[in-house]
Amino acid sequence: MSGELVTAEIDRLVAASADADDVLRGVVAALVSAGGCAWAGILFVEAGELVLGPEAGSRRPDARLRLPVEFGGTRVAELVVDACPDAAVAEHVAASISELCLVGWDTGGVPWESLG
Repeated sequence: MSGELVTAEIDRLVAASADADDVLRGVVAALVSAGGCAWAGILFVEAGELVLGPEAGSRRPDARLRLPVEFGGTRVAELVVDACPDAAVAEHVAASISELCLVGWDTGGVPWESLG
C-alpha cells in the first residue's frame, strides 16, 4: 500500500471516537499490515520510564527506528518501528497519536484543552 493510503488509514483510525487503547492497537497493526513494517510498538512514558504498550508484528531490532511522541512539548511516548519501508509514514503517525498516548500523564491541574 502506498504511503498516502497508509497515512489516510492511520488518520481514519486516530479520528475514530473509539477507546484510545483500541485505536493505538489498530495503529500498530496498520503499520505492520498496510505499512509494511516488520514490527511496530508504542512505548509509553510512565514515571520517567518507557513501558511497552500495544505492539504488532515480528521484531527486527537490526532495522529499528525510534520516534518521539510529544504532547505540549513533552515526550509522552515513543513510536518504534522495525524495517519500516517509509519513514515519513512513521513520522506522521508519531505526530498523530500524541493525545492518545497520555496514559498516566499528570497535567499538573491544567485542563487538557489548554495543553494541546
